[in-house]
Amino acid sequence: MGVIAREAETALDATRDRYGRTIHHHAAAAALARRNQAAADAYATYLAGHAGLLLDAARHTLDELPPARHIAAWRALLDSLAASHAEIVRVLDRPATPGSTSDREQHAAAWPYLVVWADHGSIAADLASVQHHQPEPGLTDEERQRWTEKAQAAQRRGELDLIESWYVADGRRITLAYLIEDDTSTMIALTGDPDAPGWEVIGHYPHEYAAGQALPRAVPPGVLRPDASRFNRPAPAPEVSLQDLLQDIVEARAAGDVADILFTAAQGAPHAGPVARMQKLIEAAARFAHALETARGRQVAARLDTLGRHFDFLTRELHDAAEDLGATVAVLPPHRAPAPPRIRPRPALDTTPPAPPPRAAAPAHHP
Repeated sequence: MGVIAREAETALDATRDRYGRTIHHHAAAAALARRNQAAADAYATYLAGHAGLLLDAARHTLDELPPARHIAAWRALLDSLAASHAEIVRVLDRPATPGSTSDREQHAAAWPYLVVWADHGSIAADLASVQHHQPEPGLTDEERQRWTEKAQAAQRRGELDLIESWYVADGRRITLAYLIEDDTSTMIALTGDPDAPGWEVIGHYPHEYAAGQALPRAVPPGVLRPDASRFNRPAPAPEVSLQDLLQDIVEARAAGDVADILFTAAQGAPHAGPVARMQKLIEAAARFAHALETARGRQVAARLDTLGRHFDFLTRELHDAAEDLGATVAVLPPHRAPAPPRIRPRPALDTTPPAPPPRAAAPAHHP
């Protein structure tokens, strides 16, 4: 599905102008029709006959898992996958004449359900495979306490290097780290938030592969927005690039022209300029950092929130500066004349090039 989506996006890019506006509508419709057809064919070939068994195995795993915050959401997601599968099969079982308008309409109607599987089918697959991996026994209580104290001491020295983190099916967060002690490093695994009190070491391993075999498998991480989709992104809004705005300023002659360019840069929705888009980017990053629900994430979110407020102030200042610049009613003075490149005159084609001057005889050197 990722390959199909990339090919479709490449085809759609060719139907847009430099600012992202669709100008070749028939070609865009044809690209979407090819995408819908290819996705339906791929589902029929690779998944339609196995989706039911996959969902049954995933539900069986959920029944065996201990209670956790995400279990109810996963059950709802599996129900959505089952409903989407039923809708897709309904379309596949009643094919219209290939290439007809009805055929294209059927595949267009199936596309949203195909997207559900493309976005979230991996969760069902991961749940179905969780039951086939049995982690090794962990440390005893005494060993946990001893290794946790060693790791906490290393953290205070700045010698605890975190390298990877994931969540497991029961809701625990596991982090791999290198514990450095006396010029040697040991890979350890810990649970909890390494940047907050209460975490503890649950194992130590000779290398990363051994840790992966001994520890519970990772489950798919969450998402920032539950309605976001890799395969159903909103259509790009028309956008003037920052490079174009810079060049427009270089080519401008009047203050009012540059004022308009600054207004464009600071413009808000729906056709936001580069400064406003940067502010939205920072705000989204702050929401992501806060959604991590970690001590370090909350600290970063606070910094990004502050930076976002600075950008809000910058946007207002840019807008005010644009108004003041436009009010000057001025143009660049003529002494700032353009300086085109110097072009040396070429001799006529029938002109004999001048002979080089004779070389002076080198003075003799006597020993």
